[in-house]
Amino acid sequence: MKSNHYPQLWLCVCAGWLSACGSSDNQQAHNKEYVPITILHPTSIEFPRSYVADVQAIQFVEVKPKVEGFVQRIFVDEGQKVKKGQPLFQLSSDQYSETVKEAQANYKQAQAQYEMANYEAERIGRLVDKQILSSIRLDKANKEKEVAEMKVEQAKAQLQRSQMDYSYTTITAPFDGYIDRIPYKTGSLVNPQSLLTTVSDISEIFAYYKVNESEYLEYKRRQISGETQEAANNVELILSDGSIYSHKGTLETVEGDFERGTGSIAFRVRFPNPDGLLKHGVTGKVRMMTRMDNVCLVPQKSTFEIQDFTYVYTVDKEQVVKVRSFQPLERWNNFYVTQDIAPNTAIVYEGVQMMKDGSTIKTDTIDFETIQKEVEPKRPIVK
Repeated sequence: MKSNHYPQLWLCVCAGWLSACGSSDNQQAHNKEYVPITILHPTSIEFPRSYVADVQAIQFVEVKPKVEGFVQRIFVDEGQKVKKGQPLFQLSSDQYSETVKEAQANYKQAQAQYEMANYEAERIGRLVDKQILSSIRLDKANKEKEVAEMKVEQAKAQLQRSQMDYSYTTITAPFDGYIDRIPYKTGSLVNPQSLLTTVSDISEIFAYYKVNESEYLEYKRRQISGETQEAANNVELILSDGSIYSHKGTLETVEGDFERGTGSIAFRVRFPNPDGLLKHGVTGKVRMMTRMDNVCLVPQKSTFEIQDFTYVYTVDKEQVVKVRSFQPLERWNNFYVTQDIAPNTAIVYEGVQMMKDGSTIKTDTIDFETIQKEVEPKRPIVK
């Protein structure tokens, strides 16, 4: 009896197992019939835009001699901080000193000649008053006095020029700043074309970056409406090592013209530099928050690209799939930002690679807020 029941029991168990497997497969097939979709709603976002920046000192001056001479002394070293008016270089000054002495002698001689001419004119004037000499003689004396006076002015100007040239042999710092390289050493012959060094004031720095025409127009419209003040005062500087500079910058001004070749225009941001961390010519990127209103966020996983065009599958009320292209304005985290798609448009969220244009599908709507939490955006969406 027992041997007859065991095969029947085994068949029952196998049948039950196959029935359960078939039920599971049917359930999975049933779930696969539903395509996840989501509905796009217009929103406002704030996201960072980065631009390559040209960082410069607020003052950067090339130090060149105004006169020719040999470098006699160098009072500073490369990288040294200097004060305004502090001596930097001393050029040979003997010849300029002699020129000053000669000009002083010429000036004194011209003054003496003028005094003599003035005395002679006064003397002749008295004789003319007594009618001893004619007025013609007085006119001649006055002319000689005028000539002597002009020679005094000429000698005075020559003296001032020679004194100025002599003062140029001592080269001083034009403002507080840091010394750059010093290519000419003691004994070098230099002239007004020789670059002795540069001095840079890095107490603050300027960061220049360029934007295209559409970004410029967007900024100006917001500036006119008074919406850009907060963002303009909180500009970040990303340094070459990827770190964010500890001080925020302020957007100050815009250049006057667009570059014809690139169609871009430069903005200038001022950053404080109390610790002297930044130097003239360092590299970095300017990053500032940008607000965009009435835009739709399209998940990247819902899109595909063909020949530089970006596409999504939309779903109408009859649940018919249609392919359409759109123009992304920006890429924000795992979304594309666009204004091409109408509000409340339903799109295929997942499985776009399996879709066909014109096909009818069964849909499973996923709330867009759930998608936002899934991709974990770095910046909050502005409501």
